[in-house]
Amino acid sequence: MQRFVGKVVLVTGAGSGIGKASALRLAAEGGSIFCVDVNREAVESAAAEITAEGGVATPWVCDVGDEVSVQEAVGGCIEGYGSLYGVVNMAGILRFDDTEELQTDHWQKVIDINLTGTMFLCRAALPYLVETKGSIVNAASTAALSGLPCGLAYSASKGGVLAMTRSIAVEYAKRGVRANCICPGDINTGMTDKLAFPKTMDFELMPRIMSLTGAKSPDVVAGVIAMLVSEDGVHITGEDIRVDGGTLS
Repeated sequence: MQRFVGKVVLVTGAGSGIGKASALRLAAEGGSIFCVDVNREAVESAAAEITAEGGVATPWVCDVGDEVSVQEAVGGCIEGYGSLYGVVNMAGILRFDDTEELQTDHWQKVIDINLTGTMFLCRAALPYLVETKGSIVNAASTAALSGLPCGLAYSASKGGVLAMTRSIAVEYAKRGVRANCICPGDINTGMTDKLAFPKTMDFELMPRIMSLTGAKSPDVVAGVIAMLVSEDGVHITGEDIRVDGGTLS
């Protein structure tokens, strides 16, 4: 399939995990990908991988939790490509904390990156998406739909992303912009490799967030994201799509 020929898609978190898998998938279908990540080495490597396969990609270092940095990223995309058709917001962080011991600065960092950062990107991109009748896919989580033990900050941030995305979908539907959330569960990403758990964590509760078929690679999420961004998702907006192997079924 070549669903993104002539279309520009900005992907955050493009240096690893679901963000990188999405950038590679969209590029393979002909898209010009503006790869955004806070990690310079990772995002440059992802963009180089795309170009080595004959695709078109530009790396851009950006802290999505910083308003000016996000504005500069979107401006760089428009300056470089002239338009913007899709936004895939996959940048995010995950941490586990005992709720009673959750430090305010830890709470705030998760909210700043996962929720406020997603808002910054959507807000900056929307004027250009209106012009192209484009699409947004934001990263929520099964944690937005069901309780996550010791995941207060993360769950709150993802629940906020889901509510925000639905608001955008309703507000911009008549202007031709679609906005949806992807809700992954039990996906092997770099985010989960170095997690620390509080001593109070009850691991008997962990099956609540585990799939029935085992963890999968980011590629399985990227395929769904590509559908949502493309014209194949033309009648889907304001939706939360679970990719969780039956976790919440």
